[in-house]
Amino acid sequence: MSATAVFRRAPRSSCLRAPSAIKTAPSLYRRHDASRLTPALSALARFYASKSFPPHTVVSMPALSPTMTSGNIGTWQKQAGDTIAPGDVLVEIETDKAQMDFEFQEDGVLAKILKESGEKDVAVGNPIAVMVEEGTDIAPFESFTLDDAGGEKEPPRKSLEKKLPIHQNLQTQARKPPQESTSTGGRLQTSLERAPNASPSAKKLALDRGVPLTQLKGTGPGGRITKSDIEKYKPASSSPSQPTPGGAPAAAYEDTPASSMRKTIASRLTQSMNQNPHYFVSGTLSVSKLLKLRQSLNSSADGRYKLSLNDFLIKAVAIACKKVPTVNSSWREGPDGQVFIRKHTTVDVSVAVATPIGLMTPIVRGADALGLEAISATVKDLGKRARDGKLKPEEYQGGTFTISNMGMNAAVERFTAVINPPQAGILAVGTTRKVAVPVEGEGEDGVGVGWDEQIVVTGSFDHKVVDGAVGGEWVRELKRVVESPLELML
Repeated sequence: MSATAVFRRAPRSSCLRAPSAIKTAPSLYRRHDASRLTPALSALARFYASKSFPPHTVVSMPALSPTMTSGNIGTWQKQAGDTIAPGDVLVEIETDKAQMDFEFQEDGVLAKILKESGEKDVAVGNPIAVMVEEGTDIAPFESFTLDDAGGEKEPPRKSLEKKLPIHQNLQTQARKPPQESTSTGGRLQTSLERAPNASPSAKKLALDRGVPLTQLKGTGPGGRITKSDIEKYKPASSSPSQPTPGGAPAAAYEDTPASSMRKTIASRLTQSMNQNPHYFVSGTLSVSKLLKLRQSLNSSADGRYKLSLNDFLIKAVAIACKKVPTVNSSWREGPDGQVFIRKHTTVDVSVAVATPIGLMTPIVRGADALGLEAISATVKDLGKRARDGKLKPEEYQGGTFTISNMGMNAAVERFTAVINPPQAGILAVGTTRKVAVPVEGEGEDGVGVGWDEQIVVTGSFDHKVVDGAVGGEWVRELKRVVESPLELML
């Protein structure tokens, strides 16, 4: 074991914790005086002793999700010299899933920031800041560098070749024509390095207002784009496209680098379509009785709650999954290569929520055992925090079935959704529409015409887990529950 490896296994009495229950490697470690080091680390002791820094703690990039290997530094909520109490937000970190707050769990003072806001692709475990105890002089840390913190490592790169079968790799390589490589002599840049240097709040504001970040020049530190730059932006007056020498008009477009979350969404949905044999089952549900029940409950709630149609559908989905448990299952592959189907005993419904940075699926845990009021409150809370980027990993990772409702858009009558792996099903809900239906006992010939509120739903199922007849049975059970809504109250 190297000296550095031994040195990092110092006591863990001081640990940072991400705002989640996920167990990760320690995110910081203590530096001790040279006199306390063992003889085996004498060379390392001389290296640090030459700097003569007071006792301190190095804060490293934490792993805020199981799949996180690197992250982007957002806005620092504390600056050098600020006092920190347990639970204070130290810095915002953009992971491959969401924008998250990094909370510190000890008293102390921030002595030095090693990674400034806007730093991209910082590997998990790399130093990002230095902490000291209250009363410690932080002046010596003005010269503290990454090398003094033990240096940094490169983030691991995921290889696409490893995800493809060997024969597919060979075919792909065989189709590639030989090319002569050219080089400018410069270092290759990742897409994150080429991304505009903007704070997370500025990115969100730019997305809301449709402001192209590539056309702005930041006025913040190091050319960083701030919210004020977004607010001051004025689009240039439009002019006709100038023709090219060949007579064709010049192409007009804007390239936007894909965010970490957009890359994750693209990877997961591509994986789902390629590896999960989808099939679709549609049905028309009458919601006239359900809407009357909703109106009656809301009018008698005295403001304690306000139920939505989606709240009822979440409960109905949970009941249908309990009635047809095969749909509430997932396809699994163990570390030893064993393949099995896991049947879940509780129904955790993932609810698709559109956010400024992409689609999130916060989870209503144990929806089969919750009442409508509890489901409504949970969905409102999760939806708001999803749009604000404040969800914890355990609040959007997992789930046994997903519901995606586009009913708020009157133009969407029906659609199909992509399964959220490793789940085996997802329900797509269209808008409510009034449909003329025959009514017995009215009119001259005993048959009249009435109006019925209806929605079209489409279930997407993974044929590896759910056979076609089982998917049809699940949709039938869902229809029965929705059209007899009093059962939702039991």
